[in-house]
This record gives sequence, structure tokens and C-alpha cells, in this order.
Amino acid sequence: MPPCRNIKVEGIFMPRLRQVPRAEAEGSVLAFYDLLFGERDPVKEPGTETGSPGNWWTTYALVPAIFEHSVAHFKMFGMFAETSSSSLPAVIRELGILRAGYTVGSIFVYSQHSKVARASGLSDRKVADIAHWAASDAYTADERVILCYADALLLQHGRVPDALFAALRNILSDEQILEFSYHTMSYALHATLSRALKLEFDDVDDGLREIPAPPQVPEG
Repeated sequence: MPPCRNIKVEGIFMPRLRQVPRAEAEGSVLAFYDLLFGERDPVKEPGTETGSPGNWWTTYALVPAIFEHSVAHFKMFGMFAETSSSSLPAVIRELGILRAGYTVGSIFVYSQHSKVARASGLSDRKVADIAHWAASDAYTADERVILCYADALLLQHGRVPDALFAALRNILSDEQILEFSYHTMSYALHATLSRALKLEFDDVDDGLREIPAPPQVPEG
């Protein structure tokens, strides 16, 4: 990871929960503050190297056990670790994570993992078409099976037809299926909480609203 520097973050991002300032951070939380923010207090001076405000870290720090559990998950596929313990190819993992970010509607997860997906080998076209993968010819037959399984997890809440699962087992090992399932659903959790708590780029107004009817035209 490049050295920390002051990052200018456009806009005002205010999570719904209290953030933990540097003065209150201890143990692994403080270690990650040092890694990500240098000597800055990330609450008073927000911003990360990836351009995000960084308030995911300062909010999750409210409960160190949750913070550490999440970071341990990231380390499974090489974030903040010298090597990855994962047997799942990164490009496949990112298909699931990117689809999770899109289906939940998290700007943060979708935006960040669009970049990670490209860095992992997913083409620009595949990243762009994740929203309508079923109507796109950008994906291989195997990738379409994997995305169909991701949608069964995300949109059908684990209701996976036997025929689909049999097709998946022709592509991935049992260990890889478990990893893919875990990563996909874990990021569905992160995406959901990011929206609910207004973290990072998900501090936006809900676009769903009633449109007023036009005034009644007097009769006669």
C-alpha cells in the first residue's frame, strides 16, 4: 500500500452512527488507522488513498470485535496480507462481489469493486454489463453459471435449483463454491449496512418519492 497522505474528499459525508476518533482507537483499530490514515485523525480529516471518506473504518471501530472480524475476511483474499489463503481466482470472486454491490444498490461496494474487478482481470465490458449480465454476450458460459448462482444467493435468498448447482460443481471445487458463497454474501452484508448507516459513498438521499399530482382543473 502506498504511503498515507492527505486526501481531499469532495462533499460532506456524515454516517448515521458516531465515529471513533484516533484518541479513542486502540489495538488493531489503531494499527489500521496508522496504515490507512497515517498520523491524521480520520474523523477530523477524512480521506483514503482510494478516494473514499474512510468512515467505514471509523464506524466499524465502534465494536472492535466486528472490526476485526471484517478485516480477517479481507485478509482471506490478500488485502492487508502478504499472501492470500484463498483458492478461488480473484476474477471469479469479484464477479460475486460486484454483483452483490449492484443488486443491493450500494454505490460504495459497486464503485470500489468495479476497480478491484478490473485490477483482478475482469474486462471493462464485463464490469459495465454486470447490471444486465443475463442479456450480455460479454461473459463466458462458465461465468454465466457463476452469475446465475450469485443471483440465486442474492435475489432468491439461497434458493438454488439442483441443475444450477450441478453445473456450478463442474466449474468450481467444493472449497471454491463455499468461498464464493461466503464472499458474495459477506459483501451483500457490507453493502446493506453501508446503505443503512450511510457510510462512504452511500450517504445519499433515497430517490424513491411520491410525485405530486397536477392541480385539479376546475370544471365548466
